[in-house]
Amino acid sequence: MRIPGLLQFFDIGSTLKDGLPFQPWAADLRSRRVAENNKDNPDAHCLPIGLVQLHTHPEPRKMIQAPGLIVILYEANAGIRQIFTDGRPLPGEDADPWWFGYSTGKWDGDTLVVQSSGFRDDVWLDVEGSPLTEAGKMTERFRRVNYGKMEIEITVDDPRAYTKPWTVKVNQRLMLDTELIEFVCQENEKDAVHFTGK
Repeated sequence: MRIPGLLQFFDIGSTLKDGLPFQPWAADLRSRRVAENNKDNPDAHCLPIGLVQLHTHPEPRKMIQAPGLIVILYEANAGIRQIFTDGRPLPGEDADPWWFGYSTGKWDGDTLVVQSSGFRDDVWLDVEGSPLTEAGKMTERFRRVNYGKMEIEITVDDPRAYTKPWTVKVNQRLMLDTELIEFVCQENEKDAVHFTGK
């Protein structure tokens, strides 16, 4: 039995008929990362992971809505994301690059439409290492389908890494009346030495 969400966690293009439309260098980079057992994935080093990988990550998240701002708290590595809904534009190209980029959002009926840019040049979109560069832009459309399910349609437009924009849908289960737990990846960490072979 194929479980799309689990497959997407490892390979975000797994639900696309022809996979992701990689530029040649990006396909080579991803193949190299896979051949190295994804040892440099930021998640394996207690670093923030890309937004697409977060959307497919099995750990929970909490969305908090306030006037002009939505905050997403990720249990994974205690990540925090801000989505500004106060009408401000995304910052210009001189902004410092961020792991999660900069995000602005607005409501379109029952759908939250989020635009993001300003990413670091070394973002992983999935466990297998599909890249996102600083030229990348992302559009997410969050929609609560029913009581227990949210659908996120994600469009990635990164002409440096991909030959054309691509879109995937990710399904998330809503878990009402639950709380996040404290997640500290670095405490008593003993695995990193094995990544380098020392």
